[in-house]
Amino acid sequence: MRFALRYLALSAIVCTVVSGTAIAHDTWVEVSSAEVRTGQVVYVDLKLGNHGNDHRDFKLASKITLEPCTLAVIDSEGTLHDLKTKVVDTGFAPKEGYWSARFVPKRQGLHVAWHTLDTLHGTIRAIKSSKSYFVVGNGKSPEASNGFEKPLGGAIEIVPLTHPALLAAGQPIRIQVLFKGQPLKDARVTFVPRGQILAKGFDEKFERKTDSQGQAEFTPEEANCLLAVVHHMAPEEKGEKFDRTAYSATITFNVADSLP
Repeated sequence: MRFALRYLALSAIVCTVVSGTAIAHDTWVEVSSAEVRTGQVVYVDLKLGNHGNDHRDFKLASKITLEPCTLAVIDSEGTLHDLKTKVVDTGFAPKEGYWSARFVPKRQGLHVAWHTLDTLHGTIRAIKSSKSYFVVGNGKSPEASNGFEKPLGGAIEIVPLTHPALLAAGQPIRIQVLFKGQPLKDARVTFVPRGQILAKGFDEKFERKTDSQGQAEFTPEEANCLLAVVHHMAPEEKGEKFDRTAYSATITFNVADSLP
């Protein structure tokens, strides 16, 4: 009897940890280049990170199940190119690595890799969105490729207010967090440079709170891949199979050392 009780208690703890970790994981998309020419290949990677520590690092953990996901590229004319059926598994074991899809752009202008997720983890509904931008051109300047401020319609979404193809170290990056189309005030936005591990609690160097317009600003110190993430819990959003809803959004930026 004593063994059985200890087993049940341990099982409950394990279930709680697994469920909490699943919710705390964040998905994001990365593109292999911020600027390419027409006909050159771009790899769009869908990744999952172990961010149960409130997203203090850039490390991978496990691999997302594709079934509840979408993955696409929206080109400069608004055409959606589905990539979910084209992904390949980069991992050796089932939960290692990440998903990667090859995309060859045919049009010039600004493109965005776009991912969404809507699934259940135990009694919690998880809704996520992720994006990353790249410019396609044959000598066409990135300045002429606009439209990046346009939301894509995610339930929660990070919208860049600074041109995502014109980012450099020492220059501020401005973003806006939208929740159901409206600015999300006092949201905690975490900016994670690859290779950096953030301090516990609220890291004032890498984290910001959004203002009344849902906007925040961060200035990167060096050239790097930069991941921004925001979480929002909605305990009032309940359903037949879930008792709360957890929202999160991510966006990746390719920051150059300097601009030409």
